[in-house]
Amino acid sequence: MRFALSRFTIIVLLLGIGAACAPRQASPTRLVIAVQPTFAVSEIQEKARPLEQYLEQRLGPGVDVEIYVPLSQAGVVEALRFGQAHVAFMGPFAGLLAAERANAQVVLAEVREVIHGAQKTEATYYYSYWVVPKDSPYTSLADLKGKRACFPSPISTSGYIGPMARLIELGLLPEPPAQQEVDPKAFFGQVLFAGGYGQCWEALKAGQVDVTVIAGDVPEKLYQEVMAHTRMLEQQGPLPSHVVVVSQALQEPMRSKVIEALMGLSGPEHRSLMRQFISGLFVGFQRTDAQTHLGTLREYIRRTHIAFSERITP
Repeated sequence: MRFALSRFTIIVLLLGIGAACAPRQASPTRLVIAVQPTFAVSEIQEKARPLEQYLEQRLGPGVDVEIYVPLSQAGVVEALRFGQAHVAFMGPFAGLLAAERANAQVVLAEVREVIHGAQKTEATYYYSYWVVPKDSPYTSLADLKGKRACFPSPISTSGYIGPMARLIELGLLPEPPAQQEVDPKAFFGQVLFAGGYGQCWEALKAGQVDVTVIAGDVPEKLYQEVMAHTRMLEQQGPLPSHVVVVSQALQEPMRSKVIEALMGLSGPEHRSLMRQFISGLFVGFQRTDAQTHLGTLREYIRRTHIAFSERITP
């Protein structure tokens, strides 16, 4: 997962609704793109006009594209489940929930500019890394028992869910019993959720914590700064990028037309547009399925029992 404040979740809904009301049953001639914003709705709608025009042109006469701002990703999962939403662009955790609870099908994965170790690349996945200062006396995660750790968010796929699963895999944390989430304080003496990778890096530099996590999909400047001043102890991954899911209610031929139109946004000429709505690292889309793209995340959630909730999402 991951749900970044610097990213916007685009949800494509085939709905016969106005932009200010809750979804009703879908209309086959109206394509509503729902965007979960971090800035004003009016600004999003203004920036989205080129995207509306592109999709209307690709989908042909009779299809009207509008922008819709949903109240929550959980609500979109329910809309997919009941056939009100037909297509959704979602973070990996919410996308997995849609596949498992709404019987939606994962069809596309976001390709983004990421860093694997020291190599910059374009991929649908990335890794995250446990790091300590270069002069730290700790040489393994086992050495950090009872120490202080910083995580960006309790819902971050790469910054928390994956790292917790790695601790369980290494035998440093017990797998929690049913109905209970993993507890990092069963290993660390102090746990800080700082709100982002940059904030955790500042805490590590200031000596407020002993270890933190950095991911290969943060801004390159931050990643390089962290890696230049730390030692890596462990890694986890591959961690999935965002997904496009389609509802079982979306029938042909519109189903294939929408998927092909979204694939067309992989063109370099659309990159700057899509980076305003999906992520600042967006490159394009790649065809995939839930097992291929979200299998690792599913296993992490199975081990940690971390439940989806719309908490802080850096």
